[in-house]
Amino acid sequence: MESSLAITALGALAQTTRLETFRALVRHEPEGVAAGELARMLDVPQNTMSAHLATLSRAGLVTSERQSRSIIYRADLDGLRELTLFLLKDCCGGSTELCAPLIAELTPCCAPKVETS
Repeated sequence: MESSLAITALGALAQTTRLETFRALVRHEPEGVAAGELARMLDVPQNTMSAHLATLSRAGLVTSERQSRSIIYRADLDGLRELTLFLLKDCCGGSTELCAPLIAELTPCCAPKVETS
């Protein structure tokens, strides 16, 4: 990821409604959420939500797909991965002992769920 795209993505997330929108979309992966439903969930006018979604889309953080009369938005997890890797690429000057706690804290939130019978 180039610095300019990282700056665009971070700038897009540097606004309360856009940050909450992105977090809501991450929580609703992989099914996504219709734009109108996002607006209702976050108590934001639909036209305002559309503008926020456009900003997140230009920043490479969300994707959209038309389904009938609705547009379904999803978090672009590849974009999130690229941004996270960009931020952590030179983590702690290569000192794994300094980065290990960060990685350990991220791992449980992403661990696959164990199915019980």
